[in-house]
Amino acid sequence: MSTDLVTYELAGAIALIGLNRADKRNAINEAMIAALRSAVVRAHDEADVGILFGHGGNFSAGLDLGEALARASGKTPPPRKRKRHAWHEVFDQIERAPIPFVAALHGAVAGGGFELAMAAHLRVCDEGAFFGLPEGQRGIFVGGGGTVRIQRVVGTTVMTDMMLTGRLLSAAEAMQEHVVRYVVPPGQALAKARELATRIAQNSVDTNWMIVNVLPRVHDLSHDDGLFVEQLNNAAARPPEARQRLQEFIDGKAAALVAPTAVEPKA
Repeated sequence: MSTDLVTYELAGAIALIGLNRADKRNAINEAMIAALRSAVVRAHDEADVGILFGHGGNFSAGLDLGEALARASGKTPPPRKRKRHAWHEVFDQIERAPIPFVAALHGAVAGGGFELAMAAHLRVCDEGAFFGLPEGQRGIFVGGGGTVRIQRVVGTTVMTDMMLTGRLLSAAEAMQEHVVRYVVPPGQALAKARELATRIAQNSVDTNWMIVNVLPRVHDLSHDDGLFVEQLNNAAARPPEARQRLQEFIDGKAAALVAPTAVEPKA
């Protein structure tokens, strides 16, 4: 294992990006955010799909509270000028990336780690994963985009409960609340994420870009504006790859759709 705060491996068309502070439960500090930014931008250029995962026993237990205390107590001087929150910037580079990202989750997925996971486009967890927002018990508030990403998925009432009471969601509850789409046996989250990423990489790059960039923006539009944006994207010139894939289907050379034998998200 690398001693870097964030590891990076390119496996074919897939970039594997690993949080690597296992001794600190992969708590996220500013140095890790800077390393994550570099890895994510590199994946934009080199890969067709990215995977986020955590080394050791947890995905991430959240914010480095020692660093937060230093800021709260004035030991770390504030910046002279206000600028965009580094976490917001980097997590947006994941959510609004030119490629899809899959998060492989296990152990603690809490606070800032939960916020990071929600920036991914697909989330897989193993049966031992648990999800929490302990900021309310720490005298602080979410700061990594949770008010937007988590609240839009689970709703205000669920997020309020988690923050007020410290309630943790099990893997099954996370599935129920649409936090994750796949739950797998212990230790198999990364393998499942790689399986999904391999499948996603078989799509055209252009289609994947539209799915992860156009789809969420349409979600935020009115009915009429959403349909208009959809029409604009469908009217755009298609790359040669799209024409080739359509011709393969017409010629009977494309893989046939096969109904799943079991409920797919429970695989």
